[in-house]
Amino acid sequence: MARIIGVEVPPNKRIDIALRYIYGLGPSNAKEILAKANIDPSVRAKDLTEAQLSLIVHAIQDGKYVIEGDLRREIGMNLKRLQSIKCYRGIRHLRSLPVRGQRTQTNARTRKGPRKTVGVVRSPTAKAGIH
Repeated sequence: MARIIGVEVPPNKRIDIALRYIYGLGPSNAKEILAKANIDPSVRAKDLTEAQLSLIVHAIQDGKYVIEGDLRREIGMNLKRLQSIKCYRGIRHLRSLPVRGQRTQTNARTRKGPRKTVGVVRSPTAKAGIH
């Protein structure tokens, strides 16, 4: 299994698809990286030599791509900043509600999580037939 910048990429996939398993690299960035490294995108990840893997790693590092831990940290810091200044987006993130203006009366289940049924709680002193 090929390992690129600490990430295991699937060996049976084409390298242009396998690079997308690195957090922060999408289709266009993967193509750019392979073009810089002069590697055919249709080659399977398991068929790459060590030299080709090192070329890919150098292309990623030279391209100044923000990936993996750095990108996750940066996104987390952005959310913390929005929450600390108490702006609308920050408050929506805090409350786990949709941030970009979607409706919440219906739908929004992905963001809000599974339904929480609210029921009536009877007091233990209220018995049937006793007033």
